[in-house]
Amino acid sequence: MNLELLSAQAQTCTACGLAATRTHVVFGEGNPDSKLMIIGEGPGEEEDKTGRPFVGRAGQLLDRILEAAGIARESIYIGNIVKCRPPGNRVPTSDEAKTCTSLWLNKQLELLRPQIIVPLGATACELFMGEKVAITKIRGTWLDWQGVKVFPMFHPAYLLRNPARTPGSPKHLTWQDIQEVKRVMDALEPKAGSEIKTISQESLF
Repeated sequence: MNLELLSAQAQTCTACGLAATRTHVVFGEGNPDSKLMIIGEGPGEEEDKTGRPFVGRAGQLLDRILEAAGIARESIYIGNIVKCRPPGNRVPTSDEAKTCTSLWLNKQLELLRPQIIVPLGATACELFMGEKVAITKIRGTWLDWQGVKVFPMFHPAYLLRNPARTPGSPKHLTWQDIQEVKRVMDALEPKAGSEIKTISQESLF
């Protein structure tokens, strides 16, 4: 099994009700050799149209967040818990998340073998915590999941609803968090010129 074959198999999945309303399966994309995988909740409207993860407003903000820390989007891998859009962008049900995880996400993780996983938002975090969690309490904290470093962060959609950049605001905390992710990435695989860019968060996100 390889990632390309797994993605091809996922395109015809009908294991849960989400298959009935999707336009495209959004399997994930990026560098399969990356040490970092970012995992969201599920595809939205734009993702469903294009078959690509994080390309709508929240995805564009994620791109700016990554850029601010000097992380190229194409250098990492990005996916979601569920591969099909829940109608109306609702939260995936527990059964939908469990089905998609067992069929696709777990196999994705086995093939990608990331050293750092950044779950975005509470729904994605619950997969690794095994219980309901408050993202405001666990974001910015390093956790261990089967020997992999897990670092929860706010979902960009949450930042769109909370645009303030004052100290302690979600955007301010996200700026701190993404710098911490970059710091640990560099410690795992030091690269010349990979230091965090000194760019003001206000100018980017």
